[in-house]
Amino acid sequence: MTKQDPTKLDVPAVEKWLTENLPGFEGPIREEKFNVGQSNPTFRLMTPKHNYVLRRKPPGVLLKSAHAVDREFRVQKALWETDVPVTKVHVLCEDDDVIGSMFYVMDEVEGRHFNIPSLPELPKEDRWAVHDEMSRVLAAIHGVDLEATGLSDYGPTGNYYERQIGRWTKQYRASETDTIPAMDELIDWLAANIPADDGLRTLAHGDYRIDNMLFEKDAPRVAAVLDWELSTTGHPYADVAAVIMQWSRPTGVNNRGLAGIDRKAEGLMTDEEFIESYCRRAGIPGIDRFGFYLAFTFFRMAGIIQGVYKRALDGNASNPERAKQMGASVAGFAQSGLDAAKSV
Repeated sequence: MTKQDPTKLDVPAVEKWLTENLPGFEGPIREEKFNVGQSNPTFRLMTPKHNYVLRRKPPGVLLKSAHAVDREFRVQKALWETDVPVTKVHVLCEDDDVIGSMFYVMDEVEGRHFNIPSLPELPKEDRWAVHDEMSRVLAAIHGVDLEATGLSDYGPTGNYYERQIGRWTKQYRASETDTIPAMDELIDWLAANIPADDGLRTLAHGDYRIDNMLFEKDAPRVAAVLDWELSTTGHPYADVAAVIMQWSRPTGVNNRGLAGIDRKAEGLMTDEEFIESYCRRAGIPGIDRFGFYLAFTFFRMAGIIQGVYKRALDGNASNPERAKQMGASVAGFAQSGLDAAKSV
């Protein structure tokens, strides 16, 4: 089989399939690939009357359970018209023969995209409200009624961290290219320090951060939460920790963090303010042993980046050069996870 280029899209095949399967669709299509994102290649589909977005699995051999665009489609369809802002999804194509891998099509949402949490494009007085909106939406995600939305079977029951650590350890080992002592140590520590199951089971986004959101053009309000690939029913505190993990990273477009920034002077939330804001909306007094959840998110991100790096080496990455650059950061994420573990 000829290796397919994940940066290319068979537009005639997509146009033919949508004409047959999406009511009201009218071509022709002009396509444009989004450069952001490393997991599932994403394309803007422009037609004379409407703009859509197509998300596809990368072609080629993939890790088991990875790149689940069918799950992205399902959860966004279930959340449409709930308190969680999502884009409207239209159709899912499960036939790999159409373009070489499964894909789905949704509306394009017009809004502001903030790539880094320091929000340099906004006046200082407008920044705090954006971070506060992130906590509001996260509490809304965790407040979704799983039964009413048909998502009660969206993930397994039982200890979320036990199964996630097991899953991502397997994924990491399957894509491992070099021995990273810090990652091996972090895996062992997490497995030995899993909190007892406290009964909390909510919808979990799995990759909650500011660059996976679109905000309305004229207000600090989320228009759509994007990139639901890692979503499942699980434990809510991992999503909270994911925000703090990103903020702890160095500044700049590559790391997208807030390390070293005087947040009060720049109009930005502190970690403590974000956690307090979330807890108030979620109706809980606080989060004990937060360092465990933070260590877990560093571990999971290290595993994700390692998988992206391995796909780049195999020629299946969405943005190959960026993926190879990211591969060098796996050890740093693992060490940050160990540092978080020491705070427990």
